[in-house]
Amino acid sequence: MERTAHPRKTSLPGVGARYDLSTDAGHHLSVVVHQDGRRILAFHDPEDDDACKDAAPLAPHEATVLAKLLTPDPVAHLKQHVEIDLVTEHIPVTAKSPYSGRTLGDTQVRSRTGASIVAVLRRTSAEPSPTPDFRFATGDVLVVVGTREGVDAVAELIAGG
Repeated sequence: MERTAHPRKTSLPGVGARYDLSTDAGHHLSVVVHQDGRRILAFHDPEDDDACKDAAPLAPHEATVLAKLLTPDPVAHLKQHVEIDLVTEHIPVTAKSPYSGRTLGDTQVRSRTGASIVAVLRRTSAEPSPTPDFRFATGDVLVVVGTREGVDAVAELIAGG
C-alpha cells in the first residue's frame, strides 16, 4: 500500500501560508508561500518547530522547476529502454517532381526508403493516411515519418533526384 503524506497548513497573516511536512525518516521541512509568489523551502529541528536549520528562497520559476523534479514520472522507466530515432518532415511536391499527378503507390516510398507518407496537406485540407491510389498534385505537402536517412531519401525521390 502506498503511503500518504499529510502536510499541515498554517496561515501567516500579511505574508501567505506555511506548509509543514514531516518525513518518514523524521525530517521536518516547510514551504512558506508568500502572497507575491515567492517560496522559501526550510528545514527545521523536529524537536523545535521554530528552530530553522537552513532555508532556500525560491523564485516562482525555480519553485516550478523544483516541483517538476520532485513529481514522480510513472512511465520514466519505460523511456529508458526505448530508443526511437524518428523524424517528421514536410516535403513539397513541386511542378518539377516526377510524381506530380501520379499516385502514392507509384512512388513505392515505403519499400524504397523505409519511411512513410502519413498525410498529404493540400491547400486548406489534409488527407491523413493516404491510400496507394491517392494522386499527388503540384503544391501538395507530404508529411513523412521515418529515420533521418529514410526521410532524406523520400525528399530526393519526390524532387526527382
